[in-house]
Amino acid sequence: MLIVCRKGRYSMTQENIQSGVSCRTAKKRTGGEILTQSALTYIESHYKEKFSLQTMAGELFVNGSYLLRVFKKYTGYTPLAYHNHVRCEQAKKLLSSTNASISDIGEAVGFVSPAHFSHIFRKMEGCTPSEYKISHCVYWKKEDVLP
Repeated sequence: MLIVCRKGRYSMTQENIQSGVSCRTAKKRTGGEILTQSALTYIESHYKEKFSLQTMAGELFVNGSYLLRVFKKYTGYTPLAYHNHVRCEQAKKLLSSTNASISDIGEAVGFVSPAHFSHIFRKMEGCTPSEYKISHCVYWKKEDVLP
């Protein structure tokens, strides 16, 4: 668990709190860490929208190139790759817990076309949304679907 102190500049773990470490002695967070956390939060709350690095950078009041560089440094992903990851995670939840169609689920998580949804999902997860649904959906029995 991470706790942020004094306008987000210091971070403390649960262990620090239990051992009595104060905010003043906690590790100071860099501007890049704070920007990356803001970008992660932005992506997680706007995953259904069309992704635009420039729009996100504008919302965070930074240059797009700088945001891309810092985000990649701290996460290992580009913002677009993380955006697609969040969409796929949400799609996996829907695929395994609802009986909605693949195209409806793709649309619900922000993909414009079912083909693009299938392409990105397969690239990220290693299987198509249909294959994932068959193997993980609680509403279906594999014997009923497969010959």
